[in-house]
Amino acid sequence: MPKPTQGGHVDGLILAVLADGPLHGYAVVGELRSRSNGVLSFPEGTIYPALYKLESAGAVASSWSVVDGRRRRLYRLTTRGRRRLDQARVEWDAFSSAMKAVLA
Repeated sequence: MPKPTQGGHVDGLILAVLADGPLHGYAVVGELRSRSNGVLSFPEGTIYPALYKLESAGAVASSWSVVDGRRRRLYRLTTRGRRRLDQARVEWDAFSSAMKAVLA
């Protein structure tokens, strides 16, 4: 069983959102907020640096496109990103199990 981490789940959340298809950064923020019923409301200043870091690591790739008449950078999950997402899910399961054991 992997050792649970104590934080840093933003990358995994971003990868999970991108697993459904390419999005621009602001849409990632909105999707996280929507899927969590408003609980996860990250500022763009958190999401964009994480996207850049994930791109540097090869977990996401980006390209420019025009959305609603505006030029935006779209991010998509790569094969490496899918592997990282799978690992993030395993780590989250271990972490949440540990939290439940302590809080129960």
